[in-house]
Amino acid sequence: MKRDPAKLMRNRSSPDIDVVLRVADTIGELMEFWGFKRNMGRMWTLLYLESKPLSAAELCQRLSLSSGAVSMHLSELSKWGAVRKAWVPGERRDYYEPETSIWKMISRVLRERELRKISEAIAVFERAASALRDKRDAAENAEKSLFEPALDRIEGLLGLARIGHRLLDAVLSGQSIDASPLKLFNSDPGKSD
Repeated sequence: MKRDPAKLMRNRSSPDIDVVLRVADTIGELMEFWGFKRNMGRMWTLLYLESKPLSAAELCQRLSLSSGAVSMHLSELSKWGAVRKAWVPGERRDYYEPETSIWKMISRVLRERELRKISEAIAVFERAASALRDKRDAAENAEKSLFEPALDRIEGLLGLARIGHRLLDAVLSGQSIDASPLKLFNSDPGKSD
């Protein structure tokens, strides 16, 4: 006989299953929008809203997921520091609890993903600008101006990426930020207003 996840959850004196699953689905959508798997967000939310650690089997039942999917998502969530194993006295199976510091999780993602991507973009823009400068400098005088529009725009991208990197780094370091340099990029440098 198949168990009803709603009945199981109600029997554990947990919050109402419909409310919890609605919140879990919403967090799952946000996580998916941010590039993660939806069920990772749902699983973390279920753990976050629960008052005690849950086993993988309980996560399977409550979220109607296979044990393989739960195992894969728990592994990924552990890698990101969003969940960790918890010891439950008298139990031999593994239990899991969430990281409850939202900022700690978000800052780790920003540092390991977004900041790294911006750094990679800066390196590409720097190499591209250098290559265009070299080609411009080696070109005949009449052709030198052909390189300027692309070079100006790449340097603009480079400047924006550097500002973005500094702003994100400041946010992650808990410093106050000044976003006013972004106003420099409010117009197209190739067009006159």
